[in-house]
Amino acid sequence: MGKMGGSRHLKRLAAPPIWPIPRKTAIWAVKTSPGPHPADYSIPLAIILRDILGYANNMREVRFILNNRMVLVDGLARVDPGFPVGIMDVLSIPKTGEHYRILPNRSGRLTLHRIDGVEARFKLCKIIGKTMLKNGRLQLNLHDGRNLLVRLSDPMHPVEDVYHTHDSIQISIPNNTMLSHIPLKEGAICLVVRGSNMGRVGYLVERIPGSLTSDPRAILENEGGERFESILDYVFPIGIDKPLISLPKPTLEVVKHE
Repeated sequence: MGKMGGSRHLKRLAAPPIWPIPRKTAIWAVKTSPGPHPADYSIPLAIILRDILGYANNMREVRFILNNRMVLVDGLARVDPGFPVGIMDVLSIPKTGEHYRILPNRSGRLTLHRIDGVEARFKLCKIIGKTMLKNGRLQLNLHDGRNLLVRLSDPMHPVEDVYHTHDSIQISIPNNTMLSHIPLKEGAICLVVRGSNMGRVGYLVERIPGSLTSDPRAILENEGGERFESILDYVFPIGIDKPLISLPKPTLEVVKHE
């Protein structure tokens, strides 16, 4: 007997805790489609339009909005109601002139942070891996499923390879041109995107190597001098002297390191 596959339905009570939606107002929720972000750390477009922004009352209205290409994610029109919108993605509604960046908050949920049109032209992506390809090309694997190519003049002595895992890069959207590089080094301003310190901002004080029984960690310090710790995979560099992106006021604990 063949396998039936995964369920195509999702109850609200079983929805990921990072969704900022009420749980008992209805029975069903929109199930996230496969895409650039994991299902447990992204929000379907339909949930954003119907439950968060209130631009639709039901799925029929959601499909009408999306089929008419009224919503852009990272500069590209998306028509799938279940398309996953995740951390650092830019959601734009051209007809209303609204732009939002998906950021974590201290409540342990993803939130839509309103930004202006200038900031909506770029996003930050974290490097989660590197791959060496043929013909002297280096591929940077980013957290949102993108891959960027860096051509090396001499693959045996790659002087252009200044990128490391856990660094961030600033790219323009939707053409994916690299604008700047944010290394994860001492003094870098970082945003914690998961864990008990999710939504906190601070500058990097120290990196602690991992072991067989523990993950690599990072120690950060906020503007008030309070230090806190996070797993290194949860730390997202967002700037050196100041954040390259705007942040919600409760999240903005540090703006510079002198």
